[in-house]
Amino acid sequence: MDHSCRKAEEEIMIRARKPRWLALLLVPFLLIAAYAATLSTASLKMIPGETSYVTVTNIKGTVRLTNSNLMAVTATYASGKVKVVANAPGSATITVRDKSGSKSISVTVVPAMTVSPSSLTLAAGGSATLTASNPFGTLSVASFNTSYVSASISGNVVTVTGKAAGSTNIAVSDTKKTVIVPVTVTASTGTGTGSRYAVLAWNDLGMHCMDADYSVFSILPPYNNLHAQVVDNSSGAMVTSGVSLTYEPLADPTNSINSHSSGKTNFWTYVSALFGVSLPAEKGLAGNSMPSQSPQPLKFDSGLQMFVAEGIPITPVDDAGTKNPYPLVKVVAKDGSGKQIASARVVLPVSDEMSCKSCHASTSSSNTAQQAARPAAGWIYDGNAERDYRRNILRLHDEKSAGSAAFQSALTAKGYSPGLLASADSGRPVLCAACHASNALPGTGIAGIKPLTQSMHAKHGTVIDPTNGLQLDATSNRSACYQCHPGSTTKCLRGAMSASSMQCQSCHGKMSNVGSSTRVGWFDQPNCQACHHDGKRETTAVSSSGTLNTWSDARFATNANTPVTGVSLYRFSKGHGGLQCESCHGATHAEYSGAAKDPNLPLNHYNDNLFSQDIQGHAGTVEDCKICHANQPVSINGGPHGLHTLGQSWVTGHHDMVKGIQSNCTYCHGADYRGGPLATVKANRSFNIGDGRTKAYTAGQPVGCYDCHNGPSGG
Repeated sequence: MDHSCRKAEEEIMIRARKPRWLALLLVPFLLIAAYAATLSTASLKMIPGETSYVTVTNIKGTVRLTNSNLMAVTATYASGKVKVVANAPGSATITVRDKSGSKSISVTVVPAMTVSPSSLTLAAGGSATLTASNPFGTLSVASFNTSYVSASISGNVVTVTGKAAGSTNIAVSDTKKTVIVPVTVTASTGTGTGSRYAVLAWNDLGMHCMDADYSVFSILPPYNNLHAQVVDNSSGAMVTSGVSLTYEPLADPTNSINSHSSGKTNFWTYVSALFGVSLPAEKGLAGNSMPSQSPQPLKFDSGLQMFVAEGIPITPVDDAGTKNPYPLVKVVAKDGSGKQIASARVVLPVSDEMSCKSCHASTSSSNTAQQAARPAAGWIYDGNAERDYRRNILRLHDEKSAGSAAFQSALTAKGYSPGLLASADSGRPVLCAACHASNALPGTGIAGIKPLTQSMHAKHGTVIDPTNGLQLDATSNRSACYQCHPGSTTKCLRGAMSASSMQCQSCHGKMSNVGSSTRVGWFDQPNCQACHHDGKRETTAVSSSGTLNTWSDARFATNANTPVTGVSLYRFSKGHGGLQCESCHGATHAEYSGAAKDPNLPLNHYNDNLFSQDIQGHAGTVEDCKICHANQPVSINGGPHGLHTLGQSWVTGHHDMVKGIQSNCTYCHGADYRGGPLATVKANRSFNIGDGRTKAYTAGQPVGCYDCHNGPSGG
């Protein structure tokens, strides 16, 4: 073969072998490509506050992240996942690098959905709309309680329809977020402004107490009082005839309902032995029954000028077996033909937290206060906690009173011989008021034996509080009262005074004051004028000796000689138009405060405020004139407590009415005319102040002359 042919053949062979060498050289690069890191997704669309995870597989070496926009998102890597948190609307690129190379995640953050308005109040049978802005994906809506409201959606508009009076929530959801909107439905007639009739209903004490067990002794039976008045706002007058009122159980915003008491207390097992009467289950000592599906009547009391149901035997346990000290009832007013003309939701608070366990429960503790309460014969150690401390108390009472002739005589007179503990253990429980008179249970007691209030409070004033080492007589120790009264859980002091951080002692004085031999229990109580006078709000109603403050200003005074000569009680007093003070201000200890909800308290703790919210659209004192006056009068001093009327009509016409007497305005609006504690708006309001101008106020904002013009002289 010649040379040229051989050369050509070698070139062909070289060309044939070359790809094989190249393939061998490319193998490592192909392996790297095959095993480079991969991402579960390369793009994300998020809303602020949302967190997403991107899984990273086939990782080589250390993973490093870079972020092009820290304002929009933050990103971290751990355990094979990139955690991406959306901060604010915007775009960002997250680069994931390892030994094999890099991959990118494209992130877009869009605004989250909002729903307006943030809450709704509507009448049963009425409707309102919610608008969803910036929804992400498909919208849906759901009602938490379809008995109260129904909801439908079209596009980004939600239509809410009221079905029955009550409070619940509407959930508006897109694929990223759920917005909860509180909804309050007022009754179609009588609850809320714009209706002809209004029912004002309340309980009288803010908290009624009952024993958790009646097998050993009893201090108080289940006994709650419901009061109501009806107003015809076409005339502004109270309706006292031609109507009938009933009460029935009602579910609260947590869906808790209380429609029976039997099985929740052993009261009816021992009522005959304790009170000498035989009662069917569900019937109370005053003859009234538990709220049930069969509406129960309120009776009109001509002397008090209100409808009354006394002694309702409600308990703090709902039908699901859950403790709820704030059960709701619905009060319904009907005309002579049986047509409903008005209704109201009102709480009937009751607690069985009244307890002496802190000191009198059997214990091996060396706590000084607890050991001081130990009977000489020793603790009983009953396996039933409620019976245990009660039996210890009776044993201690027997020991302390063993040498008293009056005690031995009382035992015989009341059938508790040979002793209180022996009587209870034999099946005859002891009624404390049988010997120690109590005005909470009229007709009780034995002459010569200290009344129950005096005996209990005077005896325990010097006792040491086992929880903090203070004397129970300490003026700043609310725990002193909550050791026996409800209580640390129930928090019966929860109204306007509690919102001002006042203690029980601020109104009642210390324990030894309450137990004074000169004091009459349940009648010698604090009154409104002890703190409310001359445009001021004192935070203590009594002196250090327990004497009630007195002032010459009677604008906010309770009625003299009410309910009996020599006393002046808020819960029996009346004012503007003959309405009871409690009908507008709320029950003792639970005055409508309008306070914001405390996230540490259960929702049903605010059941008190449902009535005021229903009737005027906001919590707090009932002060909307239109509730009782469809044609609102304009008066400089004809309103409650001699104050001027409220609303746009007053704003429009007050200039000429106050000319020359502007100094009278300082009582509420302050000496500087810039607003005081009595001149604050209770809800967000806006007024036309003339010349095409408006003035808006937020709830709690004081109102003064300088808000709209140049001080009290105008201009």
